[in-house]
Amino acid sequence: MNKNLSAYDDVPVITAKDGSEIRELMHPLQHGNKAQSLAEATVYSGQRTLLHCHRVTEELYHVTAGQGTMILGDQRFPIAVGDTILIPPGTPHALHNTWPVPLRILCCCSPAYAPDDTEILDNEPR
Repeated sequence: MNKNLSAYDDVPVITAKDGSEIRELMHPLQHGNKAQSLAEATVYSGQRTLLHCHRVTEELYHVTAGQGTMILGDQRFPIAVGDTILIPPGTPHALHNTWPVPLRILCCCSPAYAPDDTEILDNEPR
């Protein structure tokens, strides 16, 4: 197995704490990288993720398909293909897919994503 390569079709899809579908494309626990992780999140048409935050992790979201609304702290703004969003540690955030096709986001986390760093702030999709 080549730990420097993560083949897309070999990556299992899981459901994240926020309700999105996640493919963990590159993570230290599987691939040996050290300082960050990269995942693809999918939010289906009309779906919203749970409002949540990460105490330690800084995230970058990059939209690769679809359109939606980003909830980031007190802000709400439209997002579309090509947009990149900075999510500082401790900032509440969620996604709402407002488009008839799946919203796909590349999520880069530094330090690498850890489930125990995710705090759900609202148990109902917003």
